[in-house]
Amino acid sequence: MSKPIVIGLTLDSEAPGGYSKFPWYAIRENYCTAITRAGGVPMPLPHEPDLIETYSGVIDGLVVTGGAFDLDPALYGDASRHDTVVTKDRRTRFEFDIMRAVLAANKPVLGICGGQQLLNVVLGGSLIQHIPDSVPGALAHEQPNPRDQAGHDINIVAGSLLHRIMGVDIAAVNSAHHQAVRDTGPGVIINARARDGVIEGIEAPAYRFCLGVQWHPEFEISAGDSAIFSALIAAAQAETQS
Repeated sequence: MSKPIVIGLTLDSEAPGGYSKFPWYAIRENYCTAITRAGGVPMPLPHEPDLIETYSGVIDGLVVTGGAFDLDPALYGDASRHDTVVTKDRRTRFEFDIMRAVLAANKPVLGICGGQQLLNVVLGGSLIQHIPDSVPGALAHEQPNPRDQAGHDINIVAGSLLHRIMGVDIAAVNSAHHQAVRDTGPGVIINARARDGVIEGIEAPAYRFCLGVQWHPEFEISAGDSAIFSALIAAAQAETQS
């Protein structure tokens, strides 16, 4: 039998209240389901800095999930901080370090929504802190309709990894973010934009599989969304056989 393909998934962290009177982790079920449907084994990763080396050795690929929080602007060299910025510093520190470790091992990485933003910062880029204040005529990137429906279209760059995966020039995506990539890091390629110019996808060809998407493909509202997870698993499988 072939080796199971284990994909690490980063968790959100919450303060006491709601689910528990004590601090707790959270992840939406569809992140795990998307990995399973694509043939992988999802492995949620608690925020334990001392286990990063172990995690990166065990997993065959990494998905950095989204969340309703932002990166500290100091991480990408901004001295000012927009009033809307809310951080989760322990989660970010963990995700920053696990992403660097997995990239250093040249194992596949997929950053989703805030995970794309983190990926760009890890690779030396910067972020728009609040789209409505920085992008004239911006679309509603925090869409008012449910997340399992499309919010707007994106234009995908021909010849990019994302284009090869999704197989279309234009895709309808769901959208739940108020920040976005501003300047890409060295070696990072923009592979998709919304019609207002906001960057919707990035990739780094120097790595085996290094992809960021600003939307939430785990809802699998299109065949292209599902194909992203299939491509991640295929890249991880190829890595284990090399």
